[in-house]
Amino acid sequence: MEKIIQKIVCLCVVATLGCLCAQAQIMVKTEYIGSSSYWKDMGDDPRQRVGDCKGSALVYQAMANIPLLVKMNENNRPTMWGIGIGGSYASLNNQHFTPDIVSEIMNLQLAVTHLRPLNAKWSLMASVGVGVYTPFTEFSRIRYKHVLGSVGVVFIRHLRPNLDLGGGLAINSTFGYPMAFPALYLDWRSGHKFKVNASLSQGLELSVGYHFNDYFSLSLAGEMNGQMALVEKDGKDKIFTHQYLIAGLRPELKLGKSGFSIPVMVGINAVRPAYYSDRTLKGMFSSENDYYFQIAPYGSMGIKFGF
Repeated sequence: MEKIIQKIVCLCVVATLGCLCAQAQIMVKTEYIGSSSYWKDMGDDPRQRVGDCKGSALVYQAMANIPLLVKMNENNRPTMWGIGIGGSYASLNNQHFTPDIVSEIMNLQLAVTHLRPLNAKWSLMASVGVGVYTPFTEFSRIRYKHVLGSVGVVFIRHLRPNLDLGGGLAINSTFGYPMAFPALYLDWRSGHKFKVNASLSQGLELSVGYHFNDYFSLSLAGEMNGQMALVEKDGKDKIFTHQYLIAGLRPELKLGKSGFSIPVMVGINAVRPAYYSDRTLKGMFSSENDYYFQIAPYGSMGIKFGF
């Protein structure tokens, strides 16, 4: 059940990847996940370590959300067209694997999003996107099978001024043909000095923090992120999934009201699944995919700019 939830969350993240705020945002971030051993969950049997296999990871991410047209209505709800561009590169330092598993992943995404209010309580968000998911960085090696397309429609209910909850459908070509999946949307914000945030719009993120002043804030945060590569293994099309669930303290230095900030996070990576699965619906939920790296130290540093 835990694995199914993780995968549904990942699909929801993909479905809502194009969600944009009312202002342009640019973010770059570097993440380091320390070394830990590699295990397989045996179901009802005790889990087992896979030989002497272990590994660490270094991840670079960048994204830009740019509104192209924004118009507010009488309820202060935006009608907006925007474009989102994102990319990530994961370098996996895998040791003692025989045979070797994927050691690097490049993901590139481009999405066009439209957000419009339907009435005082409801809004509609629709997105069309395309992504490239490869186990290499050479653009000359990219083929059609490394490219995925996606279309998503989410109906958002404005329950409170600080709480938006929505649901809909996302269609993507993960399995080589169009298939529909559920899409979820959550955005909850609470407080001014003491802040609680929960978001499922550009990744799963939960945080509880204190806003000291215009220059510094500190929060306890948890996030789930990841990358994937579309590969060929043993003559079959497969998906290599790399996920990580992290938690820790996140101090953030802000340069006043300029929109420029430097978030830093220090904590732990609770679990880091890394496995191959068949590029089929059955393969996605197979119990043969339960391979993961254990708990490890985590650290990240980023730069954010909004204007």
